[in-house]
Amino acid sequence: MNSQILNYIGLGNIDIGYILIGMAVLILIFCILTVIQMMKISKLKKKYSVFMQGKDAKSMEQDVIGLYEDNKFIKVSVEKNKKDINELYRKLESSFQKMGIVKYDAFKQMGGQLSFSLALLDENDNGFIINSVHSTDGCYSYSKEIRNGQCDILLGEEEKQALDMAMGD
Repeated sequence: MNSQILNYIGLGNIDIGYILIGMAVLILIFCILTVIQMMKISKLKKKYSVFMQGKDAKSMEQDVIGLYEDNKFIKVSVEKNKKDINELYRKLESSFQKMGIVKYDAFKQMGGQLSFSLALLDENDNGFIINSVHSTDGCYSYSKEIRNGQCDILLGEEEKQALDMAMGD
Protein backbone atom coordinates (compact mmCIF):
# COMPACT_ATOMS: atom_id res chain seq x y z
CA MET A 1 0.00 0.00 0.00
CA ASN A 2 1.38 3.33 -1.05
CA SER A 3 0.53 6.45 0.92
CA GLN A 4 1.10 9.97 -0.32
CA ILE A 5 1.86 11.18 3.19
CA LEU A 6 4.58 8.53 3.69
CA ASN A 7 6.04 9.34 0.28
CA TYR A 8 6.04 13.04 1.16
CA ILE A 9 8.12 12.51 4.35
CA GLY A 10 10.42 10.01 2.67
CA LEU A 11 9.06 6.80 4.19
CA GLY A 12 7.09 5.54 1.18
CA ASN A 13 9.07 2.29 0.90
CA ILE A 14 8.46 1.21 4.55
CA ASP A 15 5.64 -1.24 5.24
CA ILE A 16 2.85 0.39 7.24
CA GLY A 17 2.74 -2.66 9.55
CA TYR A 18 6.15 -1.77 10.97
CA ILE A 19 5.00 1.73 11.66
CA LEU A 20 1.89 0.43 13.44
CA ILE A 21 3.95 -1.99 15.57
CA GLY A 22 6.34 0.84 16.51
CA MET A 23 3.42 3.06 17.49
CA ALA A 24 1.86 0.23 19.55
CA VAL A 25 5.17 -0.24 21.43
CA LEU A 26 5.35 3.51 22.11
CA ILE A 27 1.75 3.52 23.39
CA LEU A 28 2.54 0.56 25.69
CA ILE A 29 5.64 2.35 27.08
CA PHE A 30 3.59 5.51 27.67
CA CYS A 31 0.89 3.48 29.45
CA ILE A 32 3.49 1.89 31.75
CA LEU A 33 5.02 5.30 32.52
CA THR A 34 1.54 6.68 33.24
CA VAL A 35 0.81 3.87 35.70
CA ILE A 36 4.17 4.44 37.46
CA GLN A 37 3.45 8.17 37.77
CA MET A 38 -0.04 7.47 39.11
CA MET A 39 1.46 5.21 41.81
CA LYS A 40 3.93 7.93 42.81
CA ILE A 41 1.14 10.50 42.98
CA SER A 42 -0.90 8.11 45.13
CA LYS A 43 2.00 7.72 47.60
CA LEU A 44 2.44 11.50 47.76
CA LYS A 45 -1.30 11.95 48.42
CA LYS A 46 -1.12 9.47 51.29
CA LYS A 47 1.89 11.26 52.80
CA TYR A 48 0.16 14.60 52.37
CA SER A 49 -3.03 13.41 54.04
CA VAL A 50 -1.04 12.01 57.00
CA PHE A 51 0.89 15.28 57.26
CA MET A 52 -2.24 17.42 57.09
CA GLN A 53 -4.35 15.19 59.33
CA GLY A 54 -6.23 17.39 61.77
CA LYS A 55 -4.62 20.53 60.40
CA ASP A 56 -5.94 23.47 58.54
CA ALA A 57 -4.00 26.25 56.85
CA LYS A 58 -4.23 28.52 59.91
CA SER A 59 -2.88 25.95 62.37
CA MET A 60 -0.07 25.00 59.96
CA GLU A 61 0.90 28.65 59.78
CA GLN A 62 0.99 28.82 63.58
CA ASP A 63 3.17 25.70 63.69
CA VAL A 64 5.64 27.23 61.23
CA ILE A 65 5.71 30.50 63.20
CA GLY A 66 6.29 28.50 66.41
CA LEU A 67 9.20 26.66 64.82
CA TYR A 68 10.68 29.97 63.66
CA GLU A 69 10.40 31.42 67.19
CA ASP A 70 11.98 28.28 68.67
CA ASN A 71 14.84 28.59 66.18
CA LYS A 72 15.44 32.22 67.19
CA PHE A 73 15.42 31.22 70.88
CA ILE A 74 17.92 28.42 70.23
CA LYS A 75 20.25 30.79 68.35
CA VAL A 76 20.17 33.28 71.23
CA SER A 77 20.80 30.47 73.73
CA VAL A 78 23.74 29.15 71.70
CA GLU A 79 25.32 32.61 71.55
CA LYS A 80 24.86 33.07 75.31
CA ASN A 81 26.37 29.62 75.95
CA LYS A 82 29.38 30.45 73.76
CA LYS A 83 29.90 33.70 75.66
CA ASP A 84 29.58 31.90 79.02
CA ILE A 85 32.02 29.17 77.97
CA ASN A 86 34.58 31.75 76.84
CA GLU A 87 34.18 33.55 80.18
CA LEU A 88 34.71 30.27 82.05
CA TYR A 89 37.84 29.51 80.04
CA ARG A 90 39.15 33.00 80.76
CA LYS A 91 38.55 32.55 84.50
CA LEU A 92 39.92 29.02 84.50
CA GLU A 93 43.16 30.25 82.98
CA SER A 94 44.02 32.11 86.19
CA SER A 95 42.89 29.40 88.61
CA PHE A 96 45.29 26.86 90.07
CA GLN A 97 45.38 23.87 87.76
CA LYS A 98 48.72 22.29 88.47
CA MET A 99 49.83 20.88 91.79
CA GLY A 100 52.90 19.18 93.12
CA ILE A 101 53.46 18.04 96.70
CA VAL A 102 56.53 16.45 98.27
CA LYS A 103 56.42 15.16 101.85
CA TYR A 104 59.68 14.76 103.74
CA ASP A 105 61.27 14.48 107.16
CA ALA A 106 63.03 17.83 107.65
CA PHE A 107 65.36 16.93 110.52
CA LYS A 108 65.62 13.14 110.20
CA GLN A 109 64.74 12.95 113.90
CA MET A 110 60.98 12.78 113.69
CA GLY A 111 59.16 10.00 111.91
CA GLY A 112 56.14 10.35 109.67
CA GLN A 113 57.38 12.90 107.14
CA LEU A 114 55.40 15.77 108.63
CA SER A 115 57.11 18.49 106.56
CA PHE A 116 55.98 19.23 103.01
CA SER A 117 56.48 21.46 99.97
CA LEU A 118 53.34 22.33 97.98
CA ALA A 119 53.48 24.01 94.56
CA LEU A 120 50.25 25.47 93.09
CA LEU A 121 50.39 26.89 89.53
CA ASP A 122 47.94 28.26 86.99
CA GLU A 123 47.92 27.52 83.27
CA ASN A 124 50.78 29.98 82.66
CA ASP A 125 52.96 28.45 85.42
CA ASN A 126 52.34 31.36 87.80
CA GLY A 127 51.60 30.68 91.46
CA PHE A 128 53.46 29.90 94.65
CA ILE A 129 55.22 27.25 96.70
CA ILE A 130 54.41 26.74 100.36
CA ASN A 131 57.08 24.98 102.37
CA SER A 132 56.04 23.79 105.82
CA VAL A 133 58.85 22.57 108.07
CA HIS A 134 57.81 20.57 111.12
CA SER A 135 60.24 20.23 114.05
CA THR A 136 60.06 19.42 117.73
CA ASP A 137 59.91 23.16 118.46
CA GLY A 138 56.96 23.83 116.15
CA CYS A 139 55.84 24.17 112.57
CA TYR A 140 57.16 26.93 110.29
CA SER A 141 55.66 27.81 106.91
CA TYR A 142 57.28 29.74 104.08
CA SER A 143 55.90 30.81 100.72
CA LYS A 144 57.75 31.67 97.53
CA GLU A 145 56.23 33.30 94.44
CA ILE A 146 56.56 31.55 91.08
CA ARG A 147 56.38 33.52 87.80
CA ASN A 148 56.48 31.68 84.46
CA GLY A 149 57.81 28.59 86.22
CA GLN A 150 60.73 30.46 87.82
CA CYS A 151 61.40 31.68 91.36
CA ASP A 152 63.60 34.67 92.25
CA ILE A 153 64.52 33.05 95.57
CA LEU A 154 66.72 29.95 95.75
CA LEU A 155 64.59 26.79 96.07
CA GLY A 156 65.34 23.86 98.34
CA GLU A 157 65.53 20.32 96.95
CA GLU A 158 61.97 19.44 98.03
CA GLU A 159 60.63 22.73 96.65
CA LYS A 160 62.31 22.04 93.27
CA GLN A 161 60.76 18.56 93.24
CA ALA A 162 57.29 19.97 94.00
CA LEU A 163 57.68 22.65 91.28
CA ASP A 164 58.86 20.07 88.73
CA MET A 165 55.96 17.82 89.66
CA ALA A 166 53.46 20.67 89.19
CA MET A 167 54.96 21.67 85.84
CA GLY A 168 54.93 18.08 84.65
CA ASP A 169 58.71 17.76 84.25
